[in-house]
Amino acid sequence: MSTQIFPSIAPNLQVCVVGKTSVEIAKYFGFNPCPLEDSDAAIFIVSATDGISPEDVALWNTARDLYIPSLVLITELTNGEIDFDDMSAIAGRLLDPVQTPLLVLHDDSGNPTALINLESLKLSDYSTGIRVERDSDAEHKVLVFEFRKEFLEAIEEFGETGFQDGLSFPAIPFIASNGLGSFEVATLLNQLPSRR
Repeated sequence: MSTQIFPSIAPNLQVCVVGKTSVEIAKYFGFNPCPLEDSDAAIFIVSATDGISPEDVALWNTARDLYIPSLVLITELTNGEIDFDDMSAIAGRLLDPVQTPLLVLHDDSGNPTALINLESLKLSDYSTGIRVERDSDAEHKVLVFEFRKEFLEAIEEFGETGFQDGLSFPAIPFIASNGLGSFEVATLLNQLPSRR
């Protein structure tokens, strides 16, 4: 079992954050503003309450033309109205099909507090605001079996470097208040080389 906050992101990595709360997200992760055309990676924010704007969809298409590695950050998941799976499906229809390397687990009150990694089947518990990684329970493994199968097929289709090559697009849940998803975002971004 390990405990940690998210790793620092390579300081020379240029990341463009696109979406309604882009300033807050960039500040949270310590990114300096960067135009899309000059970026090594892009984060597209899809809000569970507001979706994604047509202007941001146009920027997504520009990122595709430039093969900029892009991930989709699903935010505002604490209102209980709509969940991560629903928003990932919506993002996949509005943008391009996305991959969900993680699934969200909720506490007894219905709050998103943990993630299960579909590749490793490790559980990241964010319930205290600090990430604690442990093995998932047997019941979790059964619950995610079909989702894991789909995810592993997508990895096979795009290859291990699909994200780095700008061909596959992970959707990551993110909640700033407890840090849910922050470690996973930083880990993905740290896989990327800087073009500088």
